[in-house]
Amino acid sequence: MTTKRMTRIALCAALLAPCAWLSIPTQPPFTMQTFGVFLTLLLLGARDGAIAIALYILLGAMGAPVFSGFNGGMGALLGPTGGYIVGFLLLCPIYGLLCRNKAGLWAKALALFLGLLACYAFGTLWFVKVYGDTKGPITLLAALSKCVFPFILPDLAKLALALWAGKRLEKYRQ
Repeated sequence: MTTKRMTRIALCAALLAPCAWLSIPTQPPFTMQTFGVFLTLLLLGARDGAIAIALYILLGAMGAPVFSGFNGGMGALLGPTGGYIVGFLLLCPIYGLLCRNKAGLWAKALALFLGLLACYAFGTLWFVKVYGDTKGPITLLAALSKCVFPFILPDLAKLALALWAGKRLEKYRQ
């Protein structure tokens, strides 16, 4: 692995923390975290993007306050909304499968959207399990109403913003 490649991965992993800190305090919070994940994949591609996202999650797991609300540690990852953070890794193979070589803007948008749906699915199932174990049973519809439905439009806006930013930054990739 070249120094340039390692630097890009580290910079994108570091970008995810301030994106998580920019938030509107709700439960779960609205953050720019998904924007950071989308932009990481657009700039690095699936393989290096997965490394950057995994590095970010590992930093948080070790206690660095990189998650929303300046949280970190295994408690944040294993809590009810931790599945959405772990679910970011699901975007990587979906993006990689659909965006081989020089994919166009619409292919990238579709890949990121489908990856987001996979993240929603994984995170919601995790939420139902953990919330049910700690606070009592919750229906899938109630979990979706709390954790997914309010975030669909903001996440689509973040996806559009990431596509725009990724296009503008593409010329600096070489």
